[in-house]
Amino acid sequence: MPHYSGPDTCSSKKPEPAMEMQMKYLCLGYYDATKFEALPKPELAALVRKCRDHDEELRKTKKMTVLGSLAAPQEWKSIRPGRGKPSVTDGPFTEAKELVGAFFIIEAADMAEAVEIASKHPAAHLGGDVGWGVEVCACEMYEQA
Repeated sequence: MPHYSGPDTCSSKKPEPAMEMQMKYLCLGYYDATKFEALPKPELAALVRKCRDHDEELRKTKKMTVLGSLAAPQEWKSIRPGRGKPSVTDGPFTEAKELVGAFFIIEAADMAEAVEIASKHPAAHLGGDVGWGVEVCACEMYEQA
């Protein structure tokens, strides 16, 4: 959606060209922990090597703002409301077959473009036998004060 507020009447600056607004999309890379951990080390190494080309294609879009991989679930902590103070427990709070193993944020004009960009992630091409997949969801970003 174009955005232009009109000429700046207080300066001699030329108006900036109309800019298209970009929405941010949170993309979550999933995997099946049991199947992933059962992979023989040589197969795991080969799978990781194949990721590089897909990672590079994702970076080339210049639409990705953040990319990260998560630690193994055994290293996670869950924080829930407790009796007057937060309660901390080990491991993921949710019981799920598939876990989030990676996340990235991309900027796109709409969901169709976001899906096109996210489809370049390795989990959209590889690792089907270990439950890899990607979810894409629009997200509102809040400015930090």
